[in-house]
Amino acid sequence: MFKDLFQKKRKYATIPSERSLRSDGPDAAERPRREIPEGLMSKCSKCGTIQYSKELEKNLKVCPACGYHMRLNAMERVAMLMDEQSFVEYDADMISVDPLQFPGYAVKLEQQTMKSGLREAVITGEGTIDGNPVVVAVMSFDFFTGSMGSVVGEKITRAIEQATDKKMPLIIFSTSGGARMQESILSLMQMAKTSAALARLDEEGGLYISVITDPTTGGVSASFASLGDINIAEPGAVFGFAGRIVIEQTIRQKLPEDFQTAEFNLQHGQLDKVVHRKELRSMLAKLLELHSGRGVN
Repeated sequence: MFKDLFQKKRKYATIPSERSLRSDGPDAAERPRREIPEGLMSKCSKCGTIQYSKELEKNLKVCPACGYHMRLNAMERVAMLMDEQSFVEYDADMISVDPLQFPGYAVKLEQQTMKSGLREAVITGEGTIDGNPVVVAVMSFDFFTGSMGSVVGEKITRAIEQATDKKMPLIIFSTSGGARMQESILSLMQMAKTSAALARLDEEGGLYISVITDPTTGGVSASFASLGDINIAEPGAVFGFAGRIVIEQTIRQKLPEDFQTAEFNLQHGQLDKVVHRKELRSMLAKLLELHSGRGVN
């Protein structure tokens, strides 16, 4: 009894654990289990703010607390930018094979398709943005980290050729971890192929707008992502060839904290503008109008 007088009192009420809720007892089956449905909430990977997923989607996957632009997959970006029911996809049945018989590559391709719901790391097609006809290629980081293999290069090249033949402006939305090593030289040659197709578009007087999203690195950054008549990027998007760690180890120097961000590249002349996602559609529509002559009074 004397010992009980000096026991510390609990300051907070406790909630029974899931184990205790599952324990045997006359009312065990009727005890409610406190579960949050999967996908109901999302957490910002930059500031840690937790918010309703539906509200985040309404905000175009931009964190309302810190402004961080979360990654969109290809279909989300198409839905966000293109006029409703205007998009017609090109080469939807084109998929990668395993030309070099690289160990495990075929299995990984199947896994990537199951995980992302996509057949490749890029979707191409044509449609309208605020009534302006345009050919688009939209890369998706959630398929093999947006790596550029032979099919990615071929689909983008065909989209460029469609824009050239149809006298339509072209927009490419880039995001990539680089060349797809499982295809070796077949992947690397896509840099030259896409660049040559863009040179022909330029000779015909076509407009090419490059939109860089997070991250855009490796062979993609060193080819079509850097060749736009107008190069713009989303805030905070990482854009560069080699990774930060590799560069620091090579030059034996510490790089600035904002190195390779969109803002850093804009400051050093690598970009024309950094555009918030909420303003991107209207900005692109204005550029397309100016190119077509509709926006000239």
